[in-house]
Amino acid sequence: MELPSLIPVCCALIEHEDRVLIAQRPLEKHLGGQWEFPGGKMEPDESPTDALHREIKEELGCTLTITAALPPVIHTYPAATIQLHPFIATLSPDSSPPQAYEHVALKWLNRTELAKATLAPADIPVLDSYLTHSA
Repeated sequence: MELPSLIPVCCALIEHEDRVLIAQRPLEKHLGGQWEFPGGKMEPDESPTDALHREIKEELGCTLTITAALPPVIHTYPAATIQLHPFIATLSPDSSPPQAYEHVALKWLNRTELAKATLAPADIPVLDSYLTHSA
């Protein structure tokens, strides 16, 4: 049996005033309605950080300053296996505020709210790593 290939994706835990941004996936997409850390698929030959900057600009219309990388996560969904590259970031000083261009809604959550949030399955170990990292 052949193992499925890994789909490389990236995400950002965007910090602002002791809160982190989460985004609700469009209802018609895979995992529709679930909350996630924003990001997306990497293009061939694109680094995780380049992909993150591109995806955040496309999805949220803002720019980031990456402050740390968290350990990658491999997660298998029924249709695909992803390798998720998570980063901690802040909004760049000259950034526009995030807008929900490709999501249903955005929420800024504090650590307590984040720990209770219902996230997409691949983001759960990312959250655990973040809470440990930023403790």
